[in-house]
This record gives sequence, C-alpha cells and structure tokens, in this order.
Amino acid sequence: MSFRITPSIIRAIAIVATLALSSVSSAAEPDVTAFVHVNVVPMDRERVLADQTVLIGKGVISAIGRDVRVPSGARVIDGRGKFLSPGLADMHSHSDTREDMKVYLANGVTTVLNLGGASSDFVDQLMPLLNRGERPGPHVYAALRIDGTPQYGQFVVKTPEEARWAVRLAKTNGYRFIKVYNNLSPSTFAAAADEARKQGLGLSGHHLEQLPLTAELDSGSFLVAHLEEVMYGLFKSSDKNPLAPPPESVIGQAAALLKEKHAFVVADLFTFESIAEQWGRPDVVARYFAESEAKYVPVPWRLAWRRDDYAKRSGSLNERAAFLGRLALELNNAGVPIVAGTDAPTIPGVVPGFSLHENLDRLAAAGLTPFQVLASATRTPGEYISRTIQDSPPFGEIKTGYRADLILSDSNPLTELGTLRTPTGVMSHGRWFGRDELRQLLTGVASDYSAAEAN
Repeated sequence: MSFRITPSIIRAIAIVATLALSSVSSAAEPDVTAFVHVNVVPMDRERVLADQTVLIGKGVISAIGRDVRVPSGARVIDGRGKFLSPGLADMHSHSDTREDMKVYLANGVTTVLNLGGASSDFVDQLMPLLNRGERPGPHVYAALRIDGTPQYGQFVVKTPEEARWAVRLAKTNGYRFIKVYNNLSPSTFAAAADEARKQGLGLSGHHLEQLPLTAELDSGSFLVAHLEEVMYGLFKSSDKNPLAPPPESVIGQAAALLKEKHAFVVADLFTFESIAEQWGRPDVVARYFAESEAKYVPVPWRLAWRRDDYAKRSGSLNERAAFLGRLALELNNAGVPIVAGTDAPTIPGVVPGFSLHENLDRLAAAGLTPFQVLASATRTPGEYISRTIQDSPPFGEIKTGYRADLILSDSNPLTELGTLRTPTGVMSHGRWFGRDELRQLLTGVASDYSAAEAN
C-alpha cells in the first residue's frame, strides 16, 4: 500500500509542530521575572515611584519596592531610565482572530472586551488559551450580543424566557457579558438584565429603540457601548437638521444622570471621528488602504471596509464629533467613569491596537489630563471588570496580586503619552515580549495577510 503526503497531512504536521514549539516556549518561561531599577507608574493615583524592583511570579505581581530581593534564577530586566506602567485595555472590540490578538499585544493592549460577533471557535478554543497566557495576546472578555429581530444580524430572542435561556447559555459557553442591541422589547430586556445579574454577567449595549436609556441604566453598572449612545438615547434630534448635535446645555444633565446611575461609558472619540471623516467621502476610505497600518487589518475586514456605506451618505457629522469631545470632557470632570474603546475593526480606518492609541490622543485633545487619559485604558477598565465580574483577577494598576500585564517604555507616559506606541517590551499574563519579539509578531501578521491576498 502506498502512502501519499496530502495537504491535510502537511497542515496537521504544522499544527503539531506549532503546539510543540508553544509548549517549549511556555516551559522556558522562568518562574520569576524581576524588573530592576525601574520607574513605576502604578496608576493608583498620579505619581511615579522611582528606582523600584517589581517581581512577577505565576502571572501576577508578587512584590514592589526598593529593597525587594531578587530570587536566584530569576529573569532580570534592567529598567534603568525606563518606565513601567499597566497594560492597556480596549473596552469595545470586535476582533476575534489570533492575528488580531498579536497586533493588540504589539501595541501594548493586554485586555480586550469583545462586544459581540466573535466566532464560536474564538470563544471556545482561542480565548481560553489567551486567558491562560498560552498564546500571545491580551486577556479577552466576550459578550453575547442579543436583539429582538434579525435586522442587524445578532442572536435573536423574542420573549423574556428566551432571553433568560440565552443568558444562561452564554455563561455556559464562556461569555462574561451580554450586549443588548437596538430592537429588544422592554420585557425581553428586563428579563435579560435580571438573568445577567443572577448569573454574574456584565451588561452593555446600545440605546434601545423601545426603551429610554434611563431604563437601561437602572439595570446597574451598565456599560454604555458608545459615547454617542448618550446623545441618541437622552436627546431628540433636530427636525430641521437630524445630524446636528444637541445644545451644550444638556451636557450637565447627561453627566448628572450617568453619575447617579453608576454607569460606565465607552469614550470612542476616534471611532466617531473616523465615521465623520469618511461620511460622504469615498476618497477618504481609499486613503485608509494606503496607510501603513492597513496591512494589519484582516483580509475579510478590508473587503467589508470597501463595501461600507458611510462614504455614500450626505451631510456632515463634524459638529457631532466636536460635541462628543466636549461631552467626554464634561462626563469625566463630573466623575462619570469613562473607558477607552474603538469598535475595531468594524469601522473603516479603525485598526485593532493602533486605534486605541489614536483614541487616547483624542481624549487628550478633548482636555483630559494625561493621568485621566491613561486611566481610561488602565485603572478604570480594571475597576469596571472587578465590579462587574466577581471572580476576575484584578488588573489595570501595578499592585501586588494584580495580573502581570505591563508596558515598559522609554519615557514617562504621564508626560509623553506617545511613548506607549513603541514599547520597549510588553508583559501579558506574566509572559515577556521584548521589542524585537513584538516587531516579529507584526511582521508575521502582515506577511500572512499579504500571502492570503495574493492567493
């Protein structure tokens, strides 16, 4: 009997080899890593701790201080003249590929909240590996997205009982959040929110067309999925100009309500700015494909960008985009917790990982202080997850017992935010990736996508 090597056998051998290399790499990780003589930006408050030693063991921070003893055999990373800050969080993503996870990691993003649409393969297979630190990428929380009709392509639930079963099945299958979408009925939303509380799942979403946003906020610790949902859900559009923003006088009303309801808000300024920029402008969308970061966008999403219809619209969203910047500042100043998010890669021009840095720049331009900007992608996401998901390990600050998700940078991010775009290295779940390894991750992703397009 002859034996023929088929393409499927070759793929199987490649998978086995990859798993073997992954096991070797994981086994080669030292028990303890020590950052020595490093300046720490702990993000518990606005300060820098100079000349510290930070010990990492079993994926968590085990000690911080000037007099901490470094165990024999520990991997030592010299932090002289450098700054150690918490890894970043993108609290509104739709990325669900291992390539996207590498791109996030290379950008210092160590936590991602996927707010719907992730494939079952991602949730069932890749996400657990990521969350154990067995694959390069961030820690991922995923939401099951539910709606009352199939209009937007979501998982449909039409009755309160169906909503409760959807929440229970979501928990069974590893989802930690429920995202509610536009067409849920009031009774179905109420059932989903109640069951999410009982099951210990978080709740996020859009403004529902049949329910005031205030009713959603009453569900407790609600995460408003887009800053613009505040605009849609609390204020009526002008009959004369439906694209005009609300009057400035309503911002204080919105801030007071959101603070009273203990809501968190995803401040996605760059995302809305990107939509406004391409609104009615096919030339802008074409420009996105010429930018260097486009090579890190999954091929299916590049095709989706070409089909998107924002460029076919009329009118202008520029005034709304400017209004949202003022809204973000006032919410922040009023004590409403805001978190950074991007909606990547669903919006043309919004690239996973890279777009989070763009969003931080927009928050700074809106008037937030550097500490407030950095908190929106570190400390505040950690607070939200800890408040919402009771068994989740803490992250977002540099403290003992916190997940070892860290960025080592050449400059102080509290004075030079852009330093986080080119990290010296990133640690995720205690695994260290130096500058060269991060560059290799990006190069590999771009090469794979280029080969896929060529075929």
